[in-house]
Amino acid sequence: MITSLAFLIAAVLFILGIKMLASPKTARKGNFIAGVGMVLALLAVLPQLHGSHGTSVSLGKWLLMCVGILLGLVVGAAGAYKVKMTAMPQMVALFNGAGGGAAALVAAIEFAHLTPTSSLVFVISMLCAAMIGALSLSGSIIAFFKLEGHFDKPVTYPAQQLLNGLLFVISALLALVMTMGSHGMVLMCLFLLIALALGVLMVMPIGGADMPVVISLLNSFTGLAVAADGFAIDNVAMIIAGTLVGSSGTILTLAMCKAMNRPVTNVLFSAFGKVDATASAAAASTGSVKSVHADEAALLLGMAGRLVIVPGYGLAVAQAQHQVRQLADELAKKGVEVVFAIHPVAGRMPGHMNVLLAEADVPYDQLIEMESINPEMDRVDVCLVIGANDVVNPAAHEDKSSPIYGMPIIEAEKSGTVIVMKRSMGKGFAGIENALFLRDNCRMLFGDAKASLQELVTLVKAG
Repeated sequence: MITSLAFLIAAVLFILGIKMLASPKTARKGNFIAGVGMVLALLAVLPQLHGSHGTSVSLGKWLLMCVGILLGLVVGAAGAYKVKMTAMPQMVALFNGAGGGAAALVAAIEFAHLTPTSSLVFVISMLCAAMIGALSLSGSIIAFFKLEGHFDKPVTYPAQQLLNGLLFVISALLALVMTMGSHGMVLMCLFLLIALALGVLMVMPIGGADMPVVISLLNSFTGLAVAADGFAIDNVAMIIAGTLVGSSGTILTLAMCKAMNRPVTNVLFSAFGKVDATASAAAASTGSVKSVHADEAALLLGMAGRLVIVPGYGLAVAQAQHQVRQLADELAKKGVEVVFAIHPVAGRMPGHMNVLLAEADVPYDQLIEMESINPEMDRVDVCLVIGANDVVNPAAHEDKSSPIYGMPIIEAEKSGTVIVMKRSMGKGFAGIENALFLRDNCRMLFGDAKASLQELVTLVKAG
């Protein structure tokens, strides 16, 4: 009775936590509440643990579990405190992969303890958890390396879909054989290896620009694997937590695909990011680059009635979130209305820019979503783009040959003046040229974003 009540309270805390994560104002509190729910669920399930065939758990195994819990707490806390903001997507990918791997291990261990009386639901649940968890593990590891820049471009090869289909058919046949009564661990190990291979082969052809979607999708996979484990071992907390993660991850994945005007199948199977460099260069060849000095940029910013700042991954790389907030504060003192335009897939994970700006205590009411800011962009005096590229590229609605054609963008080109802060004329994560940089109303302020913003703050103060 007490255990059931604890699971119920934990479930309510999980739901409240995820609900509060939907808003930057309540996200931190929501994360804490969900964490309390997880601790409660853990404390509730520990007394229910038993060894194989219903035997009690030995002292040695209890100590091993405690060591594992403490180790996870230490690694998680160290990662959360020490990881740089630019590496946050990589950390999310690794943690997500760890969850999938844990779910696959639980499934494999439970499968090893099958008996002739084990139900069909138990066997199918274990196989689903093993497949989905292993796929999430290897896919998340590849996503990590892509985010690290080791092979951020799509890796394609002849008959890749045929090979993926063949592996899937083989895994389905193995699952059928094991479901019919062949419970050997050799088959389970082969099944896990195929799932790991599918995870690698699924993510390798996907371009770096789609990694936010991939991370969200793999996160939902991990949730489903945990839920399947919960069904098999009759753990209500795992079922609820896994279902919540799986459903919320799926909703987020679909929302991001909608933001890019592309179906999930296009993300997974189109090798987005493998660009015809000649075509993209030709599309952006009209016009010329016009640079601006910091003092000129400061003058334009100070004279603006309304300023929209578009943050991107380059802002995170430069760790310049505090400087951009200082600039916004100084301009506000001069009567400039300042807001931040947030694209759903800016950065390299969902909500990356929201987290970055929240760290610098940027007021939540200054963060405006793309759908709300775009209708007002033609009434904006200056648009300051900091380290963003693909999410402000007009090719998305002007060049039908562009791989990002149809993707909704922040329509910076409609503002009176655009100032783009970049280190160089390098391409964005999608690997294509940005026609915005050649527009008559666009000026490029080259240099490190942190140093440039600090100089702008000084100049605005002096002005």
